Amino acid sequence: MTTATHEETLGFQTEVKQLLHLMIHSLYSNREIFLRELISNAADACDKLRYEALDNDALYGSDSDLRIEIEHDTKAGTVTVRDNGIGMSRDEVIRNLGTIAKSGTAEFLKQLSGEQQKDAKLIGQFGVGFYSGFIVADEVTVRTRRADAEEGVEWRSKGEGEFTIADIDKAERGTEIILHLKKDAKEFADDFRLRNLVRKYSDHIEVPVRMPKTETAKDDEGNEVEGSEVTTWETVNEAQALWVRPKSEVSDDEYKAFYKHIAHDFSDPLTWSHNKVEGKLEYTSLLYVPGRAPFDLYERDGSRGVRLYVQRVFIMDDAEQFLPLYLRFVKGVVDTKDLSLNVSRELLQKDPQVDKMKSALTKRALDMLKKLAKDKEGYQAFWNAFGSVLKEGPAEDYANRDKIADLLRFSTTYTDTTVQDQSLADYVSRMKEGQQKIYYIIADSFNAAKHSPHLEIFRKKGVEVLLLHDRIDEWLMSHLTEYDGKSLADVAKGNLDLGDIEGEEEKQAQEVTAKAKEDLVKRVKEALGDEVQEVRVTHRLTDSPACVVLSEHDMGFQMRRIMEAAGQPVPEVKPILELNPEHALVTRLETAEDDRFGDLARILLDQAIIAEGGHLNDPAAYVKRLNALLTA
Repeated sequence: MTTATHEETLGFQTEVKQLLHLMIHSLYSNREIFLRELISNAADACDKLRYEALDNDALYGSDSDLRIEIEHDTKAGTVTVRDNGIGMSRDEVIRNLGTIAKSGTAEFLKQLSGEQQKDAKLIGQFGVGFYSGFIVADEVTVRTRRADAEEGVEWRSKGEGEFTIADIDKAERGTEIILHLKKDAKEFADDFRLRNLVRKYSDHIEVPVRMPKTETAKDDEGNEVEGSEVTTWETVNEAQALWVRPKSEVSDDEYKAFYKHIAHDFSDPLTWSHNKVEGKLEYTSLLYVPGRAPFDLYERDGSRGVRLYVQRVFIMDDAEQFLPLYLRFVKGVVDTKDLSLNVSRELLQKDPQVDKMKSALTKRALDMLKKLAKDKEGYQAFWNAFGSVLKEGPAEDYANRDKIADLLRFSTTYTDTTVQDQSLADYVSRMKEGQQKIYYIIADSFNAAKHSPHLEIFRKKGVEVLLLHDRIDEWLMSHLTEYDGKSLADVAKGNLDLGDIEGEEEKQAQEVTAKAKEDLVKRVKEALGDEVQEVRVTHRLTDSPACVVLSEHDMGFQMRRIMEAAGQPVPEVKPILELNPEHALVTRLETAEDDRFGDLARILLDQAIIAEGGHLNDPAAYVKRLNALLTA
């Protein structure tokens, strides 16, 4: 029983009425955050006692077992958070609880020096976490006694501009906070609810968080024995973060179990990377690569980012500030003490430290993937799940473009399978003598790419071509223009240049052929008019009569179709028609009468567009011309 003396009512030292209203209704987006804040403050109080006891061991008295206790009373509608930490004096209560953003923790940190400050595990920085209790309570009572004081203090307030403070008798050191819950917050006076919140937000606080557990004896028949109830204290949190343990002490099974906990995934991760960084910037990271893609991987509002902890206190679930968007599949935790949080701990302030950590964690994640790539089967599983996302990297992260390029995988004419398992390094190792470029083709499907007429000369010469058929591939290649000192070239754009693969005799023969077909080229251009940008003789075809290509810097056919399907305006681009002078249809075209010449030229153009995977503006006209040709 406590008795109060020297009671007085004081006004808050700031415009508390407005501040509390703003904080209670706007500062915190989730009401359950209150328990995290109160547990954090209690952990701070225990750490403060531990530090002060280094110089004065008598502060512990007969109770050196630091702990946090949480109780609830469903009938009374209260939740109590208690600690046996350093406690507060009357002046400290008035100073710290009477002023918004007056942080005892911040002052305490200033008093620490050297190794003490480096090792401090103090969480609160602003002194407003305590007031989060008013989110769920219409009245808060605080009973506290400083470890080196004989008398305790009671503080009471309804958060309406004033508080009452009184001296009380309190046998134990530490602080007890009693929340008188609002009618719409009675859900928190529930054992199951409170235990879940402790595990969710404060599972890795180093101080044990305990809750009472009542057990009843049973007779031989399994019936409860009346009056045999025994209440014991049960530790609810793990009390040690897995990521702060040395890697040598954590088993693979523990790593996998922890991943499933944070990722809400039932399958094992493909790999993980556990690292502690020391120096000017100190943090610990534990990053995972999942074994399968989540359903919301491509949703703009999907979950992404790692879990952020500050001094083992959970701050946010999707801290996307620490990894770029193309690594959004990476799961894990980052625990630091060097970040500027805003007063609600829910959002990160603008902080150059965040940028430094993002850069370091990005490299760490890419190195983790590079290591995984040595396991061909494991990396193929990763690529099948997340390859399309990783392809966003070169556009988003120029600084790491080369590292990302090493991790990309493609289908190629070397394997001629839909499996994307060939790297750019694999391609370069197989380049022919005299080959100076990495060639690729982009199409809407694997089969369209594989059977494109643009590949005919490459197959004849034995030159490998990357077969790109993902929707993002054209976007990727617009930002990945070279690799290992070799430029990447789209075989469906511009003039074909095989470099030294073609001998001088071949090039001279092509020039002779082009000159001989000048009249034919001119007639076809006149017949097609504005439907084409240009007509020319090609040497890229061996079996097909014609193909269409684009100028070097024109938007590709695939990107145009994607934008058109999305209702986006696209610039008008006219294709270049290239004719195979050796093909029988082109020979026939050359000898066709004027009245049939135009129809045959248009049929060749339409066929080339279809072979490329495009769509005709007037399919019926194409069918009519083709039927007329077949029945002639």
